[in-house]
Amino acid sequence: MTRHTRLLALSALVASSLLAAPAALAATPRSQPATAPAATCSVSGVLENGKVHLSGGGFTPGPAYVYGSAGFGATVEIAQNGGFQIMNMPPAQYSVRQGGELTQCSGFSG
Repeated sequence: MTRHTRLLALSALVASSLLAAPAALAATPRSQPATAPAATCSVSGVLENGKVHLSGGGFTPGPAYVYGSAGFGATVEIAQNGGFQIMNMPPAQYSVRQGGELTQCSGFSG
């Protein structure tokens, strides 16, 4: 094989691999971005003092609004770890709203 023929064959191989690379990358499945953990909230059982405790996790740090079926509503600051606790609340069903997301608190059975 002459030098000129080898150079032509090598050029063709390089060109075909360059053309195939974008198609191969496009065909590779991309991993989904990590999703935030689902926010959860729970209400304790009724304590001896007739009150309940609320706790939650998986929220975005910052303000959130907590409200209950008994008419209670307040802003709570979610900690850097995504959690919160509110002590000595009247027994009720509670929800937490943060941004456009509404999380129903579990545990209270009226």
